[in-house]
Amino acid sequence: MDSINLKNYFFYFASFVVIIAGVKMASQVVVILFLAIFISSIFSTLLKVLQKKHIPRLFSYFIILLIVSGIGVMLAYVINISLNDFLTNLPTYEEKLKNTILNLLHFAQDSGIQIDKAKIMGALNFNSFFGFTTNIIGSIGTFLSKFLLVVIGVAFILAESKSFQTKLRVIFRNNAKKLEHFNLFSFNIQKYFVVKSFTSFLTGFIITIVLTLFGVDYPVLWGVIAMLFNFVPVVGSIIASIPAVLLTFMNLDINTTIWVIVLYVIINISISNILEPKLMGKELGLSPLVIFFSLIFWGYILGIVGMFLAVPITMTLKIAFDSNTSTHWLGILMSDLSRKKLKARKEQKTSDLI
Repeated sequence: MDSINLKNYFFYFASFVVIIAGVKMASQVVVILFLAIFISSIFSTLLKVLQKKHIPRLFSYFIILLIVSGIGVMLAYVINISLNDFLTNLPTYEEKLKNTILNLLHFAQDSGIQIDKAKIMGALNFNSFFGFTTNIIGSIGTFLSKFLLVVIGVAFILAESKSFQTKLRVIFRNNAKKLEHFNLFSFNIQKYFVVKSFTSFLTGFIITIVLTLFGVDYPVLWGVIAMLFNFVPVVGSIIASIPAVLLTFMNLDINTTIWVIVLYVIINISISNILEPKLMGKELGLSPLVIFFSLIFWGYILGIVGMFLAVPITMTLKIAFDSNTSTHWLGILMSDLSRKKLKARKEQKTSDLI
C-alpha cells in the first residue's frame, strides 16, 4: 500500500463515484441483473445436484425454471390476495385499534395519569398506512412484469454456466492461482445465498405456523413478509413483526400478544444468530457498521429493493476481496473480527487443555 501513489487513490475514488452514479441512473436494469445473478447462484447448486442424478441437462433447466416461476407467482398471488383482503378489513381494524387505545387511556386516567386523549386519538389515522399498502399492491403487477425478465435472465445465466467454466479455464490457463481464487469466490457466494435463502424460508415457515396456532389473521402473509425481510438485517425482523403483533393486540388478548412478541424474538435470534452463523461459517460475518451503512447506501442507489439486496451485494464484495491476496485487507476491514477473536480464544483454550 505504501507504493501506491495518492493520485491513484483519487483516480479510484473518482471511478467509484462515476460507476455508482451510472448504477443509480440504470437502477431499474441493475436490479433485474442482480436478482437474476443471485437467483441463478442459488439454483446452480440444484442444477449440479440434478446433473449428478444423471438427469438430462435440458430437463434440469426446465425443472429449475419451473420452480423459480412457480415460487414467484405463488408469492405474488398470496401477497396480492391477502393484502386486498386486509385492505377491505382495514376500517374494522382501525375501529378496533381506536377502541383498544381508548380503553387503555381510560385505564390510565383512572390510575391518576393525566393524558390528552384528543391529541392521541387525532394522531391515530390510517391514511398513510393505507397509502403504503395500496402502493405495495400496485407494485406487485410491476414486479411480475420484471420477474419475467428475471426468469429469462436466470435461464440464460444457467445455460451459460458450463461454457463459462470453460472460458475461465482458457482465460486463466497460464495462472492457476487466479482460477483458484475465482472458484473459491464462486463457492463462497453460492454457500452464502443457499444458507441465507434456507434460513429465511425457515424463519417464514415457523412464524406462519406460530401465528396459525395463535389464530392471528393472515398468517401466511406475515410469514412471507418475515421471510423476505429476513434478508434485511437488524431492522428487517422488527419491521416484519409489527403488523402481526398489532393484529394480535387488536383481535386477541394482551397475554397472547406478549407470547407472539417473545416467540418472534426467539425465532429470529435462534435462526439469525445461532443457526445461520453455524451453517455459513464465522469467516463470512460482516461488521455491524458495514451492514448498517450498506443498507443506507444500497437503499439510496437501488431503492427499496436495494435494502433487500444490500447484504448480498456487500457480502459478494467482501468474499471477492477475501479471495484475492492483494485485496484481502479490504475484506478484513469489512469483517466482524469479534467473531474471529472469540473463535481464536476457544481454539486457544482447547489447545491449552490438550
